[in-house]
Amino acid sequence: MLGAMFLMAVSAVGPGFITQTSEFTLQLGSAFAAAILISVIVDIAIQMNVWRTLGVSGLYAQELGNKIFPGVGWALAVLIFFGGIVFNVGNIAGAGMGMNAMMDLDPQWGGAISVALAIAIFLSKKAGVALDRIVVLCGAVLILLMAYMAIATSPPVAEAAAQTFVPVLPEGEGLGTFFFVTTTLIGGTVGGYITYAGAHRVIASGHTGPKNAKTIAKASVMGIIVASVIRYLLFLAILGVVSTYSVTQIEQTGQENVAASAFLLVLGEWGLRVFGIAFWVAAMTSILGATYTSVSFITTQKTSARLRSWLFVGFLVLTCGIFLVLGQAPATLLIMAGAFNGVVLPLGFAVILIAAWFKRGTLLGGYAYPKWLLIAGTLIWLLTIYMGLNSLTGIAELWQGG
Repeated sequence: MLGAMFLMAVSAVGPGFITQTSEFTLQLGSAFAAAILISVIVDIAIQMNVWRTLGVSGLYAQELGNKIFPGVGWALAVLIFFGGIVFNVGNIAGAGMGMNAMMDLDPQWGGAISVALAIAIFLSKKAGVALDRIVVLCGAVLILLMAYMAIATSPPVAEAAAQTFVPVLPEGEGLGTFFFVTTTLIGGTVGGYITYAGAHRVIASGHTGPKNAKTIAKASVMGIIVASVIRYLLFLAILGVVSTYSVTQIEQTGQENVAASAFLLVLGEWGLRVFGIAFWVAAMTSILGATYTSVSFITTQKTSARLRSWLFVGFLVLTCGIFLVLGQAPATLLIMAGAFNGVVLPLGFAVILIAAWFKRGTLLGGYAYPKWLLIAGTLIWLLTIYMGLNSLTGIAELWQGG
């Protein structure tokens, strides 16, 4: 359960996560805290439903989908798998960027070395145990690094706390921008393959069925809290820099990533190395999460461990090959990945809600699903549709601007 919880959390905390948080803090300032709060509430409602439904049923999302409407599960699997390929190219690019900042290594070499490490983990005799331990360790490292930076930059904590509940948008930024930012956060934390990372790991571990429902629910909430703590600490770290330095000073550092600029301004050359470590760890865990979850969508629980291992390797080699051909993914693409996830999210979540509302007897073993959670999930599903539609304009503008 601990491994599943951290797999979900660190899958969300990738290079796009760091890039999004940094860019949006620079754009919205303290008001960004309100977007984080909304995303946390939505994320918890989504994950509690996803983990509980899949965990109680003991079925992967595509298996559940096929039992509701034949073919729907595989359609979802295709979307998630090909989305996972795109996002993993970004993750590998992020690993290359992290190694470049850490030790001045060529980004393509850094990305390739990171993929080689991931392949070694998935080919180890006890791959599941290794995966669980590594993601827990990496999650702890990220929390410590972000906490260190949040203290070092001395952010205006009182102002951030106040605007968490009553945001004051900067001049020139409207509600449309706020919707786009919030949707991007939601998509980046529970969109695409990330939605199912922890739940599929729970199923693989065998902790399924109605008897484990409460434990599954607690783990789902804790996974979101871990990811949210990392995001809020990073937000405070960047906010401290934004409050101290002008946009011009940040831009003059010559760094493409706002987070890299922040670390460099506060800690000097050592700060750039710290940023590199944080960025690489975040990217590495996302590579592991994307690979594990994407492959789980093209296999079943009857797939042999040997075949599964080679599919992991094939997925990593494919995405690494694409990265080496294309080179590094730009920051705009990393942000767009989260926004796209936010638009796609309602489709997969609809499968979960249909099973929870109408298929409890046949698919959930007659489990007494909490009505309040179903109602909350349905309301959140409607909200994700509304916010996804609102974010389309923002995505188009970002694409044109990028």
